[in-house]
Amino acid sequence: MNSEENQQFERHKPLYQDTNFQIICAVSLMAVLGVASVGPAFPYLAEALKVNPKNNGLLVTVFTLPAVVLGPVIGVLADRLGRKKIIVPSLFLFGIAGTACAFARDFNLLLLLRFLQGIGAASLPSLSVTLLGDLYAADKRTTAMGYNASVSSIGTASYPAIGGALATIGWFYPFMLPIVAIPIGLLVLFKLKNPEPKGNRNLKEYLRNAGKVLKNRQLFGLFIASAANFFLLYGAYIIYLPQLIKNIFKQPPWTIGLILSSVSVALAITALQLGKISRKYSATTLIRASFVLYALALFIVPFLHNIWLLLIPTTIFGVGLGIGLPSTQTLLAELAPREYLATILSVNGTFFGIGQTLGPLLMGIVFGIGGINSVFFTGVGFAILTLIVFRYCTCL
Repeated sequence: MNSEENQQFERHKPLYQDTNFQIICAVSLMAVLGVASVGPAFPYLAEALKVNPKNNGLLVTVFTLPAVVLGPVIGVLADRLGRKKIIVPSLFLFGIAGTACAFARDFNLLLLLRFLQGIGAASLPSLSVTLLGDLYAADKRTTAMGYNASVSSIGTASYPAIGGALATIGWFYPFMLPIVAIPIGLLVLFKLKNPEPKGNRNLKEYLRNAGKVLKNRQLFGLFIASAANFFLLYGAYIIYLPQLIKNIFKQPPWTIGLILSSVSVALAITALQLGKISRKYSATTLIRASFVLYALALFIVPFLHNIWLLLIPTTIFGVGLGIGLPSTQTLLAELAPREYLATILSVNGTFFGIGQTLGPLLMGIVFGIGGINSVFFTGVGFAILTLIVFRYCTCL
């Protein structure tokens, strides 16, 4: 095969054979590991460390808080210094601090280590999507976003099952999984071939122009949608569905992991079809539909009295995520000027960090006042409210 034929093959080979895409997917798998793998262990961690179950949400809050604070800074640094200079040390910190959590036997120490792990995790979701925006364009970008969301969802599907199985042996075993981030960091450092920004622009001018770009009302609507996705996912689903399954249905960790995984299976199957679906419906329509599905799924949960019937709302929720998350990412990548791509996607990361952080906190208050069912009904109202706000922001 001559040089020209080789270049032609590189352009047209399937995405899953692209080494760059494979490495980005590995980073995305780490981005979803930090909560999905340990969620099933929370009820048993609370028993072992003698912690009130309503404080379990703090393990998520301290993990997601750094993304809220550092998001815009990460974006600016990645646009000016380069993607690798941010992602590689982030993966190393994520792996080291995350694995150290397995050896903590004091809840306050565990919270500190989760906070450090969260600093490492803060850049991973937004910069993995930024890399897809850097490397791919047009239809290939939409397909890449869908595939990446599907791969991430395979992680979020398998991690609860793996975490649940490991938690059966001991609550701390799921916290050992982040060690995998270290070899992935080495792959990014030595094998990822991506365009890097020049970084020679005036910082003051860059920030002023970025501020102008961020005033776009459509972008704000997408940021709100991102925050709401993760508010509902972390506030109602990851934290309180395991509590419902344990307290109401009296099920072991592996069952919790299996039920949680069904959302991600539905997400993966749906996201794989996003390329076809997006040719029929606009990304805006798909995002709106996702919030209708969230509301329906959360409304059903309190009325079910058979553990396996929970697979119905979890599947509906997963379909919503499958059309909503990658559609939001694709629209953001399309609306963002190339030189501000990492900044805009990192600001989006800040918003979903806000959702991840506020979801468990506010739903914890709701749980304390009205019990477990009130969490799901509150989620219904929040999904409908978000739909109204998003529709306003995107009806230009």
